Amino acid sequence: METKNFHIIADTGIHARPATLLVQTASKFNSDINLEYKGKSVNLKSIMGVMSLGVGQGADVVISIDGADEADAMAAIVETMTKEGLSE
Repeated sequence: METKNFHIIADTGIHARPATLLVQTASKFNSDINLEYKGKSVNLKSIMGVMSLGVGQGADVVISIDGADEADAMAAIVETMTKEGLSE
């Protein structure tokens, strides 16, 4: 299992567009991928789940990945978070 903490720096947090990009990235992999915020954990492959968390600017989130392609999945998610200016 791979786990990584992210500090959200985007002005709008994880709103519709970046949430969609994260879901699309996560959906390319077979591993179980979860996003945790304020004690709640949702499937990162679910746009409704991600949006329901209401992650705003300054939030600290944890992404955990468990499965055969977890290393590749984490690399892709880190790249998406950085490229989209979501986290440092």
